[in-house]
Amino acid sequence: MKIGDLAQRAGCTTETVRFYEKAGLLPAADREANNYRSYGSRHLERLRFVRNCRALDMTHEEIHQLLALMEAPAADCGGVNHLLDDHIQHVDARIAELLQLKQQLDALRQRCQHEQAVDACGILQGLVEMETSARPERHTHLG
Repeated sequence: MKIGDLAQRAGCTTETVRFYEKAGLLPAADREANNYRSYGSRHLERLRFVRNCRALDMTHEEIHQLLALMEAPAADCGGVNHLLDDHIQHVDARIAELLQLKQQLDALRQRCQHEQAVDACGILQGLVEMETSARPERHTHLG
């Protein structure tokens, strides 16, 4: 199948397919005589696997680790369990961060209970006065 067919069957875009190929998460396509990429069922299965992992917010590194573990199908799945346990801990930490963020936002919202002049807005004053811990900015990425 061509890249557009693969993308459609997996519910993503052709750019996503190319991105995962470049990231090494999807094996390179076979080439037809006319040099067009040709994808098979193994590509579709792998793409669905990667997209499901991304839907669970797994990093590319975690997905690479899972794929490596899949290369030894007769081995025990302890490595898979360990990886998922680590990911669950990461999610728990993020939930705690988000709950703290919500508390900060709620506290800011309480500083301005009714509409007034912008220069008297308690939310804006609070944003100027607020002490924040240094956290890296988060950016979304393709996937």
